[in-house]
Order: sequence, then structure tokens, then C-alpha cells
Amino acid sequence: MKEFKVSFRLADSEYLTALRLVAGAVCSASDRDLDVLEDFKVCVTECANILKNCGFERGVFSFERDGGVILRATGEGGAAHEGDNELSLALISALVENCDIVRVKGIINGITLKI
Repeated sequence: MKEFKVSFRLADSEYLTALRLVAGAVCSASDRDLDVLEDFKVCVTECANILKNCGFERGVFSFERDGGVILRATGEGGAAHEGDNELSLALISALVENCDIVRVKGIINGITLKI
């Protein structure tokens, strides 16, 4: 298993481009086709949006290659609260077959994507 971890302040939206590049590189290294890669990058961005909408200050994104690609996204710090994430969750559900959402007291604080 190979792991690559990225952590940044969710308010610093310019880092979303770097996060998408990391997601693309991990998918490419796992021999995923271009369509899957592009869908995964969209889902990774939506994960960051969900964590930001839930009031987290930082996002930690851990990518693993182990018979596929796994992303574990978690929120840290800030004033966590329930956010309006219906559109992001619907988009992720449409693009990725395996998605696990972790909620603590109704607040999304973790998302795992597998492709």
C-alpha cells in the first residue's frame, strides 16, 4: 500500500487545484482511465466543499493505492456544524460507486471514496 497525504486550510481555495492534481496523479499511477480520473477529481473537490460547508478549518486528504484508489477526507478544527451538502453528495453518488460518509452528531466529518 502506498499513501500520500495532503492537509490545508479549507479557506485557502487556491489549494484545491493542487489537491486535484494529487488526485489525478494517484489515479494515473494506478492505471485508471481518463474518464474515471476526471470523475474522481470532481469528487475530491466536492469532498473539500462538504468539509468546508460543515465549518471545518482544515481538510486532511489521504490517498492510498491498494488494488484501486482510496481517498479518506476528514475535517479538523473550526466550528463544525451541519451544512447544506445535498448537491455535493448527489454528485459524488453519481460519479463514484463506493462512498462512505462518517457523521458525528449529524455532522459530516469524514468521507471515504473508493474507485
